Amino acid sequence: MAIKTVIFDFGNVVAFFDHSRAVARLAGYTEFPPVEIALKLYGSQIEDAYERGAIDTAEYVREAKLDARLTCTDEQFLAAFVAIFWRNLEVCDLIPRLKPKYRIVLASNTTRAHFDAYSKQFADVLAHFDHLGTSFEARARKPEPAFCAHIQEHAYCEPHECVFVDDLPTNIEAAERFGWTGIVYRADGTLADKLLSAGVEL
Repeated sequence: MAIKTVIFDFGNVVAFFDHSRAVARLAGYTEFPPVEIALKLYGSQIEDAYERGAIDTAEYVREAKLDARLTCTDEQFLAAFVAIFWRNLEVCDLIPRLKPKYRIVLASNTTRAHFDAYSKQFADVLAHFDHLGTSFEARARKPEPAFCAHIQEHAYCEPHECVFVDDLPTNIEAAERFGWTGIVYRADGTLADKLLSAGVEL
């Protein structure tokens, strides 16, 4: 089996993220404790709708501010909301080594605001990708089959010719049911060996 396309998740693979960074910056604008803020921003139906592209950024910000009783401006909210990412050197250093031999595709459950922010923050790494696939573009989220099907349209090969790297086992299980070879990512320095075992040359 010849691998032709390597597909990467973004969050906690290409870059790490921590929602508590945003919550800490927003905590001064509401009487809710941080745990409640996090639930209202990230554990709600509006967040799911936003990641699916069912609502736009303006609607999400409006509803999130109302739910969390935030007194900040929209600009202050968004500045905090997207300031959650930092580079994963292990993966970022591997991607340029893969590019000459493979098609590289991103497969990210993300919002438009987060995507716009990390596309700029990590422009040097993402420049190596042939396609940046997102849940808001797919109108579906991992681990749903519709998400995999959307990404497959941009793989330019058959499912069995794809390797997918994601940090969540549930997403890998769904990918393997779809026909991809899955690698559960752990930040332990073993990704290169796992890629080699999956038939990816470095």
